[in-house]
Amino acid sequence: MAQFIALLRRNYDEFPEPQFTPELMEAEAERARQLYADGVTRQIWSRGDHPGAAMILEAASADEALAALDTLPLKQKRMLLLDALIPVNPYRGFLPRG
Repeated sequence: MAQFIALLRRNYDEFPEPQFTPELMEAEAERARQLYADGVTRQIWSRGDHPGAAMILEAASADEALAALDTLPLKQKRMLLLDALIPVNPYRGFLPRG
């Protein structure tokens, strides 16, 4: 399995804040919880620079990670945009020496 960092942000260019209703936000949170329970999402944070999320995902491939992100209700409605999907590798400083 590989890990990826996903940076997502709200699409305010097309959807003003009032369209992010409590019902939509709860559906989004419920799907995020399910991805976490399924072991796809390893960590998730609210972004501090833009409304949206930063996530660490675990998937067999970038396509699989993208497919998981595409199940988020806000992303399906184009209300959430993917800024970046970055593959990450183990930090070499923690690898055994020798």
